[in-house]
Amino acid sequence: MSYAERIESQNQQVLAYLRTGKVITPLEALEQFGCFRLAARVYDLRKRGWPIHCDRTAMEGGKIVGHYSMAQDQGLWPVNLNGPAA
Repeated sequence: MSYAERIESQNQQVLAYLRTGKVITPLEALEQFGCFRLAARVYDLRKRGWPIHCDRTAMEGGKIVGHYSMAQDQGLWPVNLNGPAA
């Protein structure tokens, strides 16, 4: 599988997960999908029109962790459910 195919596979896995209404963190994305760069995958999906939101939470020790979710109002989703062509 090429690099571009792996990236697109991760994009689709993250998208499918968020479409269920669940919230995901970078650690969960790494554990579930082998995705080291969740923010980059979210960036790709946002470029395609997906309404993904990030709540940042301060953890012990001062680290900030992003919790990503998607608006469940399907009227906000792209008409083409894969989003515009990348």
